[in-house]
Amino acid sequence: MKQRWKLQALICLGVIALACLPGAHAQTPKPLRIGLIGPFSGPSSDFGNPMLNGAKLALDEINAAGGYLGRPIEFVIKDDTANPDVGLQHSQELVQDGVVGTIGFCNTGVAMKSLDVFQQARSPLIVPCATGTPITAKYPAAESYIFRTSARDAIQAPFVVNDIVARGWTKVAILADKTAYGEGGLADVTKALATKQLQPVYVGRFDTGVKDLQPELKAAQAAGANVVFSYTVGPENAVIAKGRQALKWNVPQVGAWPLSFPFFLDGAKDAAEGALMAQTFIAEPSNERRISFLTAYNRKYGTRKIAVPMAAAQAYDTVYLLTYAILSIRNGDLSGPSVKNALENPPRVYYGVTATHERPFSKDDKDAITSNMLVMGLVKNGAVTFAYPEDRTRNLFVQRKQ
Repeated sequence: MKQRWKLQALICLGVIALACLPGAHAQTPKPLRIGLIGPFSGPSSDFGNPMLNGAKLALDEINAAGGYLGRPIEFVIKDDTANPDVGLQHSQELVQDGVVGTIGFCNTGVAMKSLDVFQQARSPLIVPCATGTPITAKYPAAESYIFRTSARDAIQAPFVVNDIVARGWTKVAILADKTAYGEGGLADVTKALATKQLQPVYVGRFDTGVKDLQPELKAAQAAGANVVFSYTVGPENAVIAKGRQALKWNVPQVGAWPLSFPFFLDGAKDAAEGALMAQTFIAEPSNERRISFLTAYNRKYGTRKIAVPMAAAQAYDTVYLLTYAILSIRNGDLSGPSVKNALENPPRVYYGVTATHERPFSKDDKDAITSNMLVMGLVKNGAVTFAYPEDRTRNLFVQRKQ
């Protein structure tokens, strides 16, 4: 609530200044347009729609406080359907529409195919969901127009590996799909294991859409694995869990944030119990900011449960970060290079839901999330909670980037 009052005061000052300009009352202010792209239908809509809803919630609050210097802000919304070719076409349309920036992408493969569009147009893109490490590594940081507010797999994988090794689970089987997301995740997990002088005892690859992974699970079991690290974004995570259960192979399943998705929780049901995954946000009212966000989201969308809380919270924070950057531009230059510079040089702290963003981006760093902001989530009674009581306590204080 305090954060919203600060934003409202900032916007009001701008509105007063704008009202003093000659001809300020001559016409209705033209909306400021921001692109919003993601999988709002299709196989990845389970986390695309929470991303969309979180972004809309933030925009409603910002417009209620005055928008951009009295101008309403509106989204130009594009549904990429989790299809790289569709995403590419819509990305080109957004750039042609002249949006001041774009928020989007949940799927690493879709994002990767569209990055050149934004980079070549010098139009800032902030990724609130997709976590594939290559997304923010494709271009030299100083030149890059690609920013991110989700936790890249290069920090999620070591975070989970550190946890399972501390638990004594060192015989790791990796099951990864053949998408760009699975390929990158496999590389990140293997690299993280190598830092512990470990290597996977088994690696299984599979196509998305597969309904049976018994051969791969049996091979992992025969290799002596005592933990299964799964890297896929869809229902295949549930296929793995149910396959273990059918084999009566009682070893833990761990992974990155897709183990908190409905595809896994609802698809695997009791076979999902005990699974562990990296999280930036767990939907429990652990502090004032999160209580405010959860209450507002549930009221607006008439729900008591967010399908993928991380997607919603990260998108919500992303809209505020982009708005803060735009509001800091004093000379009216909303060109891509100007917005990029504003994102890299934030004028004030944003007290967000997932993190306290003091300096989320810089010329040399386009990733807002660092590993200290992560917590380990645990599936318990069909929902995700904190794996460790001390994390619940630590979560009272929203973490800052290190």
